Amino acid sequence: MLSDQDLELILDRISRLSIGVLGDLFLDRYLDIDAALTEPSLETGLDAYQVVRVRSYPGAAGTVINNLVALGVKKVRAISVIGDDGEGYELLGALDQLRVVDRTGVMQDGTRRTPTYTKPMLQKAGQPAKELNRLDIKNRAPLSPSIEESILTSLDNAWKEMDALIVSDQVSEADCGVITTRVRNRLAELGNAEPEKVILADSRERIGLFRSVWLKPNLRECILASEGEPAASSHAPALARAHARSGQGQGHGHGQGNLDDAIHHVRELAERTGRPVFCTQGEHGVLIVDPRSDPPRTMEVPAYPVAGPVDIVGAGDSANATIACALAAGADLDRAAAFGCLVASITIQQIGTTGTATPEQVRQRWREVK
Repeated sequence: MLSDQDLELILDRISRLSIGVLGDLFLDRYLDIDAALTEPSLETGLDAYQVVRVRSYPGAAGTVINNLVALGVKKVRAISVIGDDGEGYELLGALDQLRVVDRTGVMQDGTRRTPTYTKPMLQKAGQPAKELNRLDIKNRAPLSPSIEESILTSLDNAWKEMDALIVSDQVSEADCGVITTRVRNRLAELGNAEPEKVILADSRERIGLFRSVWLKPNLRECILASEGEPAASSHAPALARAHARSGQGQGHGHGQGNLDDAIHHVRELAERTGRPVFCTQGEHGVLIVDPRSDPPRTMEVPAYPVAGPVDIVGAGDSANATIACALAAGADLDRAAAFGCLVASITIQQIGTTGTATPEQVRQRWREVK
């Protein structure tokens, strides 16, 4: 799928790109705990874990930004809203350390909290760190109309300077994150005005509501979208059906029946949005449907094999960043997906953190697999 020349061309052009990232910025805060230092709480008698290090990174849309910066893009335009709080201060500091991120479009709202994933990592001697129960902070109230208007203004102001736009819709509750109904509608208008300019959207719950933009769902999200059901975790029956039909968690193979079923759901989503869909399927790679031809064109791009333990946290954000970069660099659909698979095979081997890949790591991994 890829060649040496393809890879070098993509990496060279990435260094000249300006990429926009619109969506939900989270703070990923890791608490590294040394199990040997655990002591009983005098008040409760429970174990009091001792934190020996705190690591803070931009998460969710910030994970997309981390991947773009690691790949060497020239500039990242971030558009989001966070709280005016300690977590927001940490998050802005983490963005500033990335140097090429323009965060003038990141607004602070004193009525909201900065969404935060706090991940306690328990380290026992001679064993890999184990992630304990995660602690989440997120907003469950709709975005205010004034902040929504500011997001739309920032998007319009930055649009002409972007070579591509990546959309990260992380918040489960409708209209409580950055990607509200109004913002989705504006993205459709921009996509219709400049159909060749890549707007690549990823959404945990509402991938089926986007129109006139390119999409990067996983197969479960495609199935739920094509069946008209929300992907929210509270919809257990819908999720069970989606997992069964996608073969996830069931030990199913990836035979022709499953493949035909997957193509049906991805094609339906692609025809709905009118743009290509890159459906990620874990170890089975990426299934692409481009509805702009008649009949729609379908492509399968295999994953690169990985040995040993893996950590898939952030893998979707990594794919979102790398596929968008490759497309903006001029790669065609299957080569962009292959580049995404190559980078994902690097990031999922980074345990206990949301992985990224530098150009040299990409070249080294290519030498291993080609």
